[in-house]
Amino acid sequence: MTRGREVREVIVYCDGGSRGNPGPAAIGAVVVDPTVSPPRRLATVSERIGVTTNNVAEWRAVIAGIEAAARFRPRSVRLRADSQLVVRQLRGEYRVRQPHLQPLHERARALLEQFDEVDVRHVPRDANAEADALVNAALDGAAP
Repeated sequence: MTRGREVREVIVYCDGGSRGNPGPAAIGAVVVDPTVSPPRRLATVSERIGVTTNNVAEWRAVIAGIEAAARFRPRSVRLRADSQLVVRQLRGEYRVRQPHLQPLHERARALLEQFDEVDVRHVPRDANAEADALVNAALDGAAP
């Protein structure tokens, strides 16, 4: 994996989706440096992940977004997602009950441990439009 330049803080916007549940699925993530004005996009993820459920796609997007952010070795990560369920599970407010989602939850939590500061929050869908567009671009076969 290539290393990006170091930044002290990043925001990761992530989204996953499937057309059908299960159905063709994709993930999207955007890593942003908010310390410059205007905030600068550092990395994007946009890829099909096969046929799976929406929940699996949401978790895979979180993981891919965190992995993309880690290349920049930030001290602080602000993770933003429009899935209230995933956000609440990641923050420990809800348990992950479905056995097939537990390894994805554990992987995301383990990845977040590498950062000094982590802030995970739900954002409305319109505040996550770029990540959503990357999901749809991957599903439609368009270049992001």
